[in-house]
Amino acid sequence: MVLIIRGDNFMEQKSMTALISAFARAYHSVQNIEKVFDDYLAKDILTKNEYEQISSNMSKGINFFNPSFDGTQEEALQWIVDNQLSPTPLGRSAFAEKALETAVRVGAKQYVIFAAGYDTFAYRQPDWASNIQIFELDHPAIGSDKQKRIQSVLSEKPINLHYVSVDFTENNWENNLIACFEFDQSKISFCSLLGISYYLSKRTFAETLNTISCIVPKGSSIIFDYPDEDSYTTRAGERTKKQVALAGEANEKMLASYSYLELKSLLADSNFLVYEHLTPPEITEQYFKKYNKLNPEHPITAFDNVNYCLAVKN
Repeated sequence: MVLIIRGDNFMEQKSMTALISAFARAYHSVQNIEKVFDDYLAKDILTKNEYEQISSNMSKGINFFNPSFDGTQEEALQWIVDNQLSPTPLGRSAFAEKALETAVRVGAKQYVIFAAGYDTFAYRQPDWASNIQIFELDHPAIGSDKQKRIQSVLSEKPINLHYVSVDFTENNWENNLIACFEFDQSKISFCSLLGISYYLSKRTFAETLNTISCIVPKGSSIIFDYPDEDSYTTRAGERTKKQVALAGEANEKMLASYSYLELKSLLADSNFLVYEHLTPPEITEQYFKKYNKLNPEHPITAFDNVNYCLAVKN
């Protein structure tokens, strides 16, 4: 998805998905004392113009998201962020980083972030992550843009972070990762595929899982979110229907959805076993309950039809 941002003297193409996700994390971190997930660097990597323009565009679109809404522009923005934009970026990030910490404590030595976008983990990494190698995989254009943003925020790149330029539409993307001197195929890896499954065909997603399985050892993990089998049907939740419509208008069509049994079989074909699986009610209970108790006037619930999965190679 591409967003054209027009400033006084420039026009740039950026990933809208990555920008909106960063905006949602930034808004939540800035606006709340109790946080579902605290990405305190997200706002710093967005320009003032980007943050204000996304805020304005979203608040003006309240009639699309909630035709019966009655309130101020700022209240409209908060409603859209809490209901439409932030549930998935916040929930899946909290899920992934909690699982990563557990994996590191039991032996994982490498963290591989697929389609890293504007993920900021490497730049706010806690002490327990200092001994792992972190690999950010993304398209060269997005990776370069992200690095420029980070350089304006931090003076030095973390010594355990490595950028790997890849084109996921090519069948040999893994060659660039393997060619990275610091990547060791014998070391247990934790692989994040957040936000990817929606936009890959079932065949491509299966091939991606199989490729990962071929380059990481037993005990390695993959973590991802995915749309359930009702996502693109009339049974889908209203938020999901709006999300699919927006993606279609932006030429970023969502291609696949899965039942749990189908997903379990797909993973097994690549020697992965489901270790943890969360449905929307379970996500809300585990990650949003404390926040909602303190913010009953604007609660956040896990996104409709989106499940989280952590699987381990056997």
